[in-house]
Amino acid sequence: MQKLILGVLVVVAMAAVGVSAQADVAGSWQFVVELDLGGGDPTFVFEQDGETLTGTYEGAFGNAAVTGTVKGNQIEFRFGAQGSEAVYVGTIDGDTMSGTCDYGGVGEGTWEADRE
Repeated sequence: MQKLILGVLVVVAMAAVGVSAQADVAGSWQFVVELDLGGGDPTFVFEQDGETLTGTYEGAFGNAAVTGTVKGNQIEFRFGAQGSEAVYVGTIDGDTMSGTCDYGGVGEGTWEADRE
């Protein structure tokens, strides 16, 4: 009986950790992006509804709408950039995040961001 109770407690604790681990990225973020062919300092403004991410990009490629997801501390988002699609994937750590990006024919690279 004690093993059953302990097992139930472990499952409940694991479920609680999963629920509380959802990162919140809503707001304005300043990015530093390093691509194969150069870099930039775009600003992203995110709105978040659960795992669904929307927002805007403003940078060297103009302005664009952003869509993506946040799952736990993982983020993935994309936007149109000069006829191709830029895709960002990364890890959120409080008010900072970092990862990799792919701008199609323009190049691949890395990024870091701080919440403003």
